[in-house]
Amino acid sequence: MEVLVPIDGSECSFRALDFAIEFVRRFEATLHVVHVSDTETDATEDILNRARERLDEAGIRDEPEVSTDVDLAFRPAERIGEDILSLVAERGYDHVVMGHHGSGTLDRAILGSAAHTVVEEEAVAVTIVP
Repeated sequence: MEVLVPIDGSECSFRALDFAIEFVRRFEATLHVVHVSDTETDATEDILNRARERLDEAGIRDEPEVSTDVDLAFRPAERIGEDILSLVAERGYDHVVMGHHGSGTLDRAILGSAAHTVVEEEAVAVTIVP
């Protein structure tokens, strides 16, 4: 089983990563970590380093990657959700583990939600970690 964990630097995304680490251990699956961004910055490298530390501590061999989408200016959460779905389709992931900020209906209506976009598509099994 191939498991994808998108991270954005938030605590909930790292809780999702911690959950996914235990999940792949239990089910002898393979873990892949991705950060979707419009540009790579020092903050991007910090996010990847935090993920590397957790993976190293768990003894998991995966190099977190950055998926660059230059069109994140409009409805960024929805675009990120679409990018995650594209990765699922292109690479054949079996499961996605994602954090969710728990934003309200108004926030979702204005900004969208990457997790909501992925779940709504029903293209892959998804575990949402608050």
